[in-house]
Amino acid sequence: MTDLILHHARIYTQWPQRPWAEAIAIVRDRIVAVGSNDEILSLARHGTRTIDGQGQLVLPGFTDAHIHLFDLANRQGQVSLYETSSLDELLARINSYSADQPADAWILGYGWNESSWPERRFPTRHDLDRVTGGRPAVIWRTDLHAAVANTEALRRAGIGPQTPNPASGVIDRDHAGMPTGILRELAINLVRKAIPPVSEERIARNLQRVASQLHALGIVAVHDQRMKDHTEEGPNALRLYQRLAANDNLPLRISCNLEAAHLDTLIELGIQSGFGNEWLRFGHVKLFADGSLGARTAWMLSPYEDDPNNFGMHLTPPEIMAELIQKAHRHGIAISIHAIGDRANRTVLDIFDEAINAGSDAPPRLPHRIEHVQTIQPQDQPRLGALGIVASMQPIHCPDDIPNTDRLWGQRGENTYPFRNLLSNGTVLAFGSDAPVASPNPWWGIHAAVTRQRPDGTPPEGWYPEQRLSVAEAVQAYTLGPAIAIGQERQQGRLAPGFLADLIMLDRDIFAIPPADIRHTQVHMTLLGGRIVKD
Repeated sequence: MTDLILHHARIYTQWPQRPWAEAIAIVRDRIVAVGSNDEILSLARHGTRTIDGQGQLVLPGFTDAHIHLFDLANRQGQVSLYETSSLDELLARINSYSADQPADAWILGYGWNESSWPERRFPTRHDLDRVTGGRPAVIWRTDLHAAVANTEALRRAGIGPQTPNPASGVIDRDHAGMPTGILRELAINLVRKAIPPVSEERIARNLQRVASQLHALGIVAVHDQRMKDHTEEGPNALRLYQRLAANDNLPLRISCNLEAAHLDTLIELGIQSGFGNEWLRFGHVKLFADGSLGARTAWMLSPYEDDPNNFGMHLTPPEIMAELIQKAHRHGIAISIHAIGDRANRTVLDIFDEAINAGSDAPPRLPHRIEHVQTIQPQDQPRLGALGIVASMQPIHCPDDIPNTDRLWGQRGENTYPFRNLLSNGTVLAFGSDAPVASPNPWWGIHAAVTRQRPDGTPPEGWYPEQRLSVAEAVQAYTLGPAIAIGQERQQGRLAPGFLADLIMLDRDIFAIPPADIRHTQVHMTLLGGRIVKD
């Protein structure tokens, strides 16, 4: 019996046989038919629930292909520092938050971005000391590749003037050699390990709250990415997700990555990429090639415009990257590797090329993928499509990065976020948000991909406008693209018979409205597995 019929809607199916439909029929968690109102309503029986779409636009449910879901749940309750307009505003926000915390609490926050402040400088431990009342404090920059710890947090972590830089990390120091509190890349972990962990039960509660927020945005599935060198995070996340799934409490479809530190264990157990079901699966092993633009640690072929001795840095030595990627490929495990700078992307592509062309008796069932692909030289752009490598990109970063890109990379900005070039060269695009680095709002991401403008409409024609996408292309990058990235294109990313009944109904037709209005889109209803999770 048909359980649910949605009718009199404008349904964009992304199914080549019938790209548009008026109605859709669902049995349990699957779509069984799409077609005209008369065709589908004729399938109604006693007990069938019907929903009148009132002409509203319906799309496949969205997937966030790059989100730090476990970390996002872990950070619930920390002070949000997004959109602070100055150092003084940041400190005022921390001061207000600290006043409500117990005397022995750690003050934790994230989301600050100094590039738009009048001061254009990172906070220091001395700044934080003034507003944290002697409590230990750590605040992460928006990209999570830099953080600032106050004096008490440094003391608890054992960081002093004689502490050496860890591998792939930098402790900033003043002219006297004293730590300033600024920690870059893996130096952050020196302090992170001193922070008391959040209990699994609290993270589970937070995860349900986060999932509700994602459902309200139209997101029904995620690719959960790992943080740098948090070797315990992946197993903790996968254990929690399995427990929730076993009790039918997993609120999203999750493809979970694991850290490269666990590669040998995965091989020994014979676990390959794609293992799992439609709710939870092991996706990729995560690696980091380099850092970030904002932290000036993205690995570049030419130096930063204002720092002729700085080419950025690799976080994983190239020879180690090659060893891990080749080993994973031989054993059916796909790699997801963070690469921001043009040298990082070229190096990674060289390694993938060698590994793929060397052959394997058991190559991965899922495609390898590069996370971010932020700046990549024109001669390297066609290589992703040729090698079958997915470009996992976050268009929401594009307008935010305009000032730093222009200032630190100059004319190389024309090779930054090259959506159009990559797509034209046959690359599968899988879009996400990088939350909590940025908002998980996919409508902001689509707006950025289609306009390459800030919310205020600048630059007027878009930043390097030749790289803009159409609305349909951007939608595909939030639906079918992520499904291809995890080998699920036969049951996710389209509204077609046999596919999972994951769909969203919107308050406006994003194909017909001015592109500037897309970022204001609201989701009226979200279905996940045929069940309404937002209405």
